[in-house]
Amino acid sequence: MAKEKTTSSEDNYDARLPAVLPFAQPLASKKLNKKVLKTVKKASKAKNVKRGVKEVVKALRKGEKGLVVVAGDISPPDVISHIPVLCEDQGVPYIFVPSKQDLGSAGATKRPTSVVFVVPGSSKKKDGKAKEEEYRESFDDVVKEVKSL
Repeated sequence: MAKEKTTSSEDNYDARLPAVLPFAQPLASKKLNKKVLKTVKKASKAKNVKRGVKEVVKALRKGEKGLVVVAGDISPPDVISHIPVLCEDQGVPYIFVPSKQDLGSAGATKRPTSVVFVVPGSSKKKDGKAKEEEYRESFDDVVKEVKSL
């Protein structure tokens, strides 16, 4: 069952590439895409994600730091076209992934999600510490790879 899911997400990567917007740069490679979605999934378990354009823009304007993951197959493109500019102004790394469905399921929602903001260490619970440390390593790794693109 678990093997089936990973295969479908890999197939989804290739299937969604034609629908990706022309300004979706930097676009995650297949390997990085998998790593980014895994990090988003771990972060959402630790309750350290903000979902949706409205929430992400609000967080960016407040000056929060983290990693912005944007879906590259959004229609109409005007919905997310301002997010990369905002990220660059705030000095926040961002990356595009090809599928909004994959991003939504990684962010622990049933709906497709256009943008997710992974915030490191905003967990205030004591039991959240273990979960936070769990994804922090992969978060740092992904941020390093994204900055090198």
